Amino acid sequence: MEMPQIMAEAVESLARLPGVGPKTALRYVLALLRQGDNAIDLLAARLHQLKNLQRCTKCQMMADRDICAVCADPVRVASRLICVVEDVTDYLALERSGKYQGLYYVLGGVINPLLGIGPEQLHLDLLTQRIKEAQISDVILAINPSVEGDATCAYLRQILPSTVNVDRIGFGMPMGGHLEHLDALTIWQALENRKRLTQGRRYE
Repeated sequence: MEMPQIMAEAVESLARLPGVGPKTALRYVLALLRQGDNAIDLLAARLHQLKNLQRCTKCQMMADRDICAVCADPVRVASRLICVVEDVTDYLALERSGKYQGLYYVLGGVINPLLGIGPEQLHLDLLTQRIKEAQISDVILAINPSVEGDATCAYLRQILPSTVNVDRIGFGMPMGGHLEHLDALTIWQALENRKRLTQGRRYE
């Protein structure tokens, strides 16, 4: 017998999430049904609140106000250090390490012409503006190692002011690895062993 339509639609919606297939989605639905109306209402309310999130105008991280808590922290601002990450998950991974105490900028991707992602889509003008406004002296490129990641780092080195030190996270970060999957110690090693990038030929 087929499951009720309401149940099937809930399974279908959950199965669209990354890493969640139809079987896992069905288990989630059944678990919610076992927990009762209160659990379903609470989950629905919290999911609905996601609509109130917005991008921080300073770093592009998800926030519930114009400027996120990190960007509003005077200690972070005084560090004059900014870490450029590929995605929100990388930002959260660095914060979980508990070692980094500077500012962030979330690119939202990397340069990938095949997917139609260029410098304009990454809002790099906002990054350069932030560096100027916050009088940033050091930039850490915590971008996952890949062909696209390397190209993005090369481009960033070219457009950032020559007066700013630009480093890229070092060993401890394997080729093809992602920050969100690394433990706190490995992330700290990558930050500590970062490599200074010098301006070479311009990215084409």
